[in-house]
Amino acid sequence: MNLICLDLEASGLGPYSYPIEVAWKGTEEVSDSFLINPDSVPEWTFWDEYAEELHNICRSELREHGISALSACLRLNDALEGRDVLSDAWEFDHFWLTRLFKAAGQKMAFRLVSLREVLSAEELIQYQFVCKAQLRQHRAMDDVDHILQAIRSVRFSD
Repeated sequence: MNLICLDLEASGLGPYSYPIEVAWKGTEEVSDSFLINPDSVPEWTFWDEYAEELHNICRSELREHGISALSACLRLNDALEGRDVLSDAWEFDHFWLTRLFKAAGQKMAFRLVSLREVLSAEELIQYQFVCKAQLRQHRAMDDVDHILQAIRSVRFSD
């Protein structure tokens, strides 16, 4: 089973939020993680201080170490083209990816899929229990590692 899992951190959870960190990893241990500089998209000004407390990423770090929205899209498409990419929070991640690709004038070359497309109903229930037992860091790569670990535990527990 070669799954690729993706996670995003964002400026908040509201309708004006945007992605600030992306990480993905495959079960074959290929991965990538990067910050996105919101200054590359003039309308990306919304900032939720509560979200910053959760992911611990400040705007100055994004400005200093983040890449442009266009670079983020090109990097994701180059690595994930033609692949199904798993998200444990499809509604949020799809919203932020759509916002990212629209801001950069690009089209996603991969398909974001939800856990419901990969796990059975029983596995989904087990997954929820495993995830509640895990301490999540709320950084994208840490979350990806936790998601893959939880999937492995419910898929290969027999």
